[in-house]
Amino acid sequence: MLEYIGVRKAFDAPVLTDVNLRIETGETMSIVGHSGTGKSVLLKTTIGLIIPDRGDVRIDGASVFHSDRRTIERIRRKAGYVFQNAALFDSMSIYENVAQGIPEDQLRRMSRRETVVRVGDALEMVNLDPRAVLAKLPAELSGGMRKRVGLARAIIGRPEIILYDEPVTGLDPVNATIVHQLIERLGDELGVTSVLVTHDVEGALPISDRVAMLDGGKFRFVGTPAEFKTSDDQLVRAFLERHAPTGPDRVLEAL
Repeated sequence: MLEYIGVRKAFDAPVLTDVNLRIETGETMSIVGHSGTGKSVLLKTTIGLIIPDRGDVRIDGASVFHSDRRTIERIRRKAGYVFQNAALFDSMSIYENVAQGIPEDQLRRMSRRETVVRVGDALEMVNLDPRAVLAKLPAELSGGMRKRVGLARAIIGRPEIILYDEPVTGLDPVNATIVHQLIERLGDELGVTSVLVTHDVEGALPISDRVAMLDGGKFRFVGTPAEFKTSDDQLVRAFLERHAPTGPDRVLEAL
């Protein structure tokens, strides 16, 4: 479903030096690593928000950067994106923001009532009451609520791939759990391919099929959550211990 091939990107200094990774259809892949290792940069190359200096990204076998325009538009529509800061339109209501996630060709065929129902369903999936938020502007919601609105916008179009940039940062434990459960359900029931950039290792590992760790511009580790937890790689061990939950029992459980 998704493949990164020799992806390189530099700004003032190299960020991604040689990233290669294949993600299968319906797989949930968590990408972890210390801050500044290029996780969000890699995620943004997936749909062309950032163009790599070298290499390519392929969705369903088609190049995101080297296909004809019609093909690129088609394959980009397969993916939904959950931005770290929600990236909502300030002047639009929550209803209008979420409806932006519905593909234009579908939206043109839908009545206002059908659109409202679909927006409401998406908001309920992320634990928001449509009646309470539909008419509000983003500035009237808390940061955590805005983040969940961004998630609703990403899932409403029923994409085949969803890219999550820190999906639970800023959420309380209850809503973080709801988001993780939703990611898991989308994979299990609908076969959605999910890629999570996350610092919440404890929450992400139980719902992930595999985990990949970025370091030095490339993947240092790729494997199952069980292999990640038992890896003897010193950097992996240090990362796990740094992000382990507090308390001796919880530390032992996480490791």
